[in-house]
Amino acid sequence: MKAVSVVTIRKELKHKSNEELAELCLRLSRFKKENKELLTYLLFESDSEQGYIETVKEEIDEQFELINTDSFFYIKKSVRKILRHTKKYIRYSLNKETEVELLLYFCKKLKTMSPSIKRNTTLINLYERNMEAVSKKIVNLHEDLQYDYTIVAENIRAL
Repeated sequence: MKAVSVVTIRKELKHKSNEELAELCLRLSRFKKENKELLTYLLFESDSEQGYIETVKEEIDEQFELINTDSFFYIKKSVRKILRHTKKYIRYSLNKETEVELLLYFCKKLKTMSPSIKRNTTLINLYERNMEAVSKKIVNLHEDLQYDYTIVAENIRAL
């Protein structure tokens, strides 16, 4: 079965009643964990973006604590997984400020983790790529936020 375009789906959803839409959402949530997570964000956490950011930061903290530091192979694998989860949470929000704040937090945790990432080229490159991406995203924010986040980014680089 081939999926139809978003435009076609939008047009079809306009013809559904509220009960039918609710039933479709519940049915959709049964199939993938990401669908359920997105619905959870939209229904419960989108009202308080700062609370959502704090929740994601706590989860990042927990994941960094669970990293197996026996070898850089396991560290790299775990860090990539944490970054993948962080970007998934950013996609749920669609808020540029949330994206910048979470990526800066991830980079800070990566830079301050033990053992130091300075001994591994792959981790340094991952850190640098994300800091560069954050810098590009900061430019698109409001002037006041640009100033604040630029200072935070410089502080992280100075660690």
